[in-house]
Amino acid sequence: IMKVVCIIPSRYQSSRFEGKPLADLCGKPMIQHVYERVLTSKSVTLAAVATDDERIAAAVAGFGGRAIMTSSSHRSGTDRLAEAAGILGLEDQDIVVNIQGDQPIFESVQIDEVVRPLIEDPAVPMSTLIYKIIREEEIHHPNAVKVVFDKNLFAVYFSRATIPYVRDAGQEVSYYKHHGIYAYRKSFLDVFTKLPEGKLEKLEALEQLRALENGYRIKLAITSYDSVEVDTPAELERVKSIITGRI
Repeated sequence: IMKVVCIIPSRYQSSRFEGKPLADLCGKPMIQHVYERVLTSKSVTLAAVATDDERIAAAVAGFGGRAIMTSSSHRSGTDRLAEAAGILGLEDQDIVVNIQGDQPIFESVQIDEVVRPLIEDPAVPMSTLIYKIIREEEIHHPNAVKVVFDKNLFAVYFSRATIPYVRDAGQEVSYYKHHGIYAYRKSFLDVFTKLPEGKLEKLEALEQLRALENGYRIKLAITSYDSVEVDTPAELERVKSIITGRI
């Protein structure tokens, strides 16, 4: 039986927000909010936090969660994900979902949305979510990563630039941003982490471009839920307001 395992890579060190996963959010550490939401997904067989920090592992154990200690030398969260999947002894056909630990109010149905392409088509190696941009400022903001795709919803390119570029005014255009929830087949996760860093990946600082640069396809699923990421203490306050209903 194919398993769907959700792994949350979590680091204590963060240039903009030290100790972010353990930041208090309405009486619980932020990582606990993420973990508990993962468990409400219909698709998930197992959830775990992958970390290299004893404080995070202790906090996860403290609320009854599962923590996996991984190497501190990983160049990316995906490498940490692959090590954790190996420690869990997952089979090649199992699906590994990567949920960011800084998205404490994501909707659990998004896990179901992101794994569907891999369940429906065994040839799809990885998938990720995209969202139709509504807030005008995100069209031009480099932190909102734009994506263009083909008629079958496979990604053509991801960029911090505004794509597609509209040359002639008056044409209808919808912009889509990338939402950092991924699903990988375990066999492909092992392949992906062995690929060399791509040139475009380095220029844009977007890890998913490594797959495209090496000829692998990424299937997209359109979600109707926006992402709220916590990168700074100010954003944490905004999320507190959303949770307590002040926004």
